[in-house]
Amino acid sequence: MRKLLLIVIMVGNVFAQNTLLKQFSDQFADIAEKANPAVVTIFTEKNIDLSQYHRNSPQDNDLFRFFFQQPQREFKSTALGSGVIVDARKGYIITNNHVVEDMDEITVRLLDKMEYDASIIGRDPKSDLAVLQIDARGLTDLEFGDSDALRVGEWVIAVGSPFSANLSHTVTAGIVSAKGRGNIIQGDIYEDFIQTDAAINPGNSGGALLNTAGDLVGINTAIYTNSFDRSNKGVGFAIPANMVKRVMSDLLDHGKVLRSWIGVSIQPIDETSARALGLKTRSGALVADVVVDGPAKKAGVETGDVIVQFEDVKVNNVDHLRNTVSASKPNQNYELVIIRDGRKKTLKVRLEEMPEDDVLYASSRPTQTNELGLEVSALTRRLMREYDINSREEGVIVTAVAEGSIADEAGIRVGDLITRVGTKKCNSPKEFTSLIKETRKRDMVMLHLKREGVARYMTLELED
Repeated sequence: MRKLLLIVIMVGNVFAQNTLLKQFSDQFADIAEKANPAVVTIFTEKNIDLSQYHRNSPQDNDLFRFFFQQPQREFKSTALGSGVIVDARKGYIITNNHVVEDMDEITVRLLDKMEYDASIIGRDPKSDLAVLQIDARGLTDLEFGDSDALRVGEWVIAVGSPFSANLSHTVTAGIVSAKGRGNIIQGDIYEDFIQTDAAINPGNSGGALLNTAGDLVGINTAIYTNSFDRSNKGVGFAIPANMVKRVMSDLLDHGKVLRSWIGVSIQPIDETSARALGLKTRSGALVADVVVDGPAKKAGVETGDVIVQFEDVKVNNVDHLRNTVSASKPNQNYELVIIRDGRKKTLKVRLEEMPEDDVLYASSRPTQTNELGLEVSALTRRLMREYDINSREEGVIVTAVAEGSIADEAGIRVGDLITRVGTKKCNSPKEFTSLIKETRKRDMVMLHLKREGVARYMTLELED
């Protein structure tokens, strides 16, 4: 009897396990079935004028073109991405800004292979989001979920078109690996990414990240690569749905995203600065500079202060503060808790709407140095993409070279990356200016430049 009872119990356990596995599998299949009609493949085209790349060649000489096989003057560059229908009645589609930015033609293909021309309703490069619209009937949309409620370790599902249109509506599964990731893409981007190990690859950009209820909790945006292999490494990033909803709402209502501005340049707190400031933790944001006449200056914030709390939100890091401030309403007063000289102090700051030129980071503004005839700017995603600079590079980008200047005669070009002045690293226009002034005493300056992946030092002799 005991053996028989044991066998019955074992059979019952196996049956229960199989039932649970079947329910789990069916749930994933149901989610995929629900999501696929609302996920779209996006084809983009851009007309490239080759004449601007061959200005120094005799293009009008037919004999020259014959012997040297001069290419045609124009061609179309194509790209692939994904998107999510979030309003079936109005035909609104959410995707990444980098999927559609500067494109001349945008085509959306549905699950049933029907294709529609899409128009851009609004773009926000700072969150890398865009809203498209198509004129179509019988669409299926996805509902937004609460991305704040996501837990690390929770199952999620990614849907998109990796690598090729032939692989459209690919469904992959994984877990939430982390939340609140920042400093991933770098540049002038608001980052609060959901990290997942669900397979995300090129072409998945703009696709859906879903929870186990089938709700849209994120828009897939980026992957971690080793710069040589662009395939999935188990580290992907998605923009949280709550940020997507706010950006989309502003774009539809105002044509732009309304962000608040505090007017400080902030930097992370490392172990060394924490010890120097007498801090017990590395949480918070160190104020490196305060914008003249900005909200922080009016509130009494000073360089060297550490911002540890905004209203009732404890500040984790630079990105956390930046995102919290930008999502707050302008023209309202907020409590700001800082640490100054080892003591906590509470200030009242009245946030303002962010200026059009966005000087939240004072050091990101272009700087002109008359000494060399160079204009440099902080690295932004747009500039990295424009000049094909790896996202992990650091330095300042040359955005203008004055004709006949010292820099021009030395052969420095727009798009060159300056990483050091002498032996000192240079990560902002402000640092660049300061280091140039230090070097001025020796009547020469040595710059470390990178161009098309090749690095070298260049020495420029300054005029008396």
